[in-house]
Amino acid sequence: MMLTRRKTLAIGAGALLAPGLARAAQPRIATIDWAMLETILALGAAPVAATELIQFRQIVVEPAVPQTVADLGLRGAPNLELLRMVSPDLILISAFYEYQRAYLERIAPVEALPAFEIGKPPFPLAEQAALAIGDRLGIPTRARLYIEETAADIAARRLALSGRASRPVFVISLGDARHFRAFGRDAMFGDVLGRLGFANAWTADTSYSAAAPVPLEALAAVPEAYIALVGPMPPDVRWSLPENAIWNALPAVRAGRVAMIETTNHFGGLASARRFARLFHAAMDMTDHG
Repeated sequence: MMLTRRKTLAIGAGALLAPGLARAAQPRIATIDWAMLETILALGAAPVAATELIQFRQIVVEPAVPQTVADLGLRGAPNLELLRMVSPDLILISAFYEYQRAYLERIAPVEALPAFEIGKPPFPLAEQAALAIGDRLGIPTRARLYIEETAADIAARRLALSGRASRPVFVISLGDARHFRAFGRDAMFGDVLGRLGFANAWTADTSYSAAAPVPLEALAAVPEAYIALVGPMPPDVRWSLPENAIWNALPAVRAGRVAMIETTNHFGGLASARRFARLFHAAMDMTDHG
C-alpha cells in the first residue's frame, strides 16, 4: 500500500519522538542555516531537524550528521509541516534567513545568531555563535573548549607553515572554465588564511563571502602568489582544467604553486574553518616550493 505524503511525514516525525528516543534535557533545536548546523554537531549535539542534509553531507562533509536528524528540504523553503511535527523548542537561523522569521515563529521561537556581516571578519562571529549555541544547549564549557581547541589548532598550523608564508595566496573556487570566485578578508577562508600567517592576494572588495565572477586572467595580477583552489568544482570544469589554456598560462600554475583543497563549506562556522586550515596545510605541503 502506498503511503501518502502526510503519513510519510508522520512516520518520520514519530521516529524522532518514539519512546526509545524520548526528549533529553537539552532543548530540541532545529536550524535552517548550515553554519549553525555544523556548530551544533561539532559541539557533540544534534538538532532535531535541519535543511538540505544530502547536500550538506557532500559539501560540508564534517561533522557527520546523525540519521536521526529530520531533513527539512531546501534552506530557502523549508518543509514547515515537518518542522511543526518534530516540535522544536527553538529554531536557529542567521541573518540570511531573516525573511523566514515570521512564518517560522508560528512554530517555535526563532533566534538569529551571527554568521557573516559585510566588512567584518567572520571568525569572531563564528566564535560568538558557538558560545551562544553552547549556552542554548546547556553545554557552555564544551563550547568554550571547542573555541580554544580551534584557535590552538590554527596557531599550530601557522607555526608549521611559517616557512611558506612569504608569498600571498589567492583563495578561489571555480564556477566555470573561465571565471572564479575570490575569497577576501571578510570570507571565512580569507579570515583563516590571515590567521595562518599568509597575506591574501585578493585585495579588492568582496561582499562578506566572495567576489564573483572574476575572469581567470585576474590571477596573473600577482604573479608570485600561490593559488588555493577550493572545491566543490563543477565536473565539466574539473575535466577540462588540465587542458585550459588560460589556467595553464598563469604564473602560479606554471610554477606548481597551486594547492588543491577538498570540498569545504564556503559559508561555514568554526568547523569549516578548522577543515579549511587542515586541508590548506596538507595541500601546501604537497605544492612545489618555487
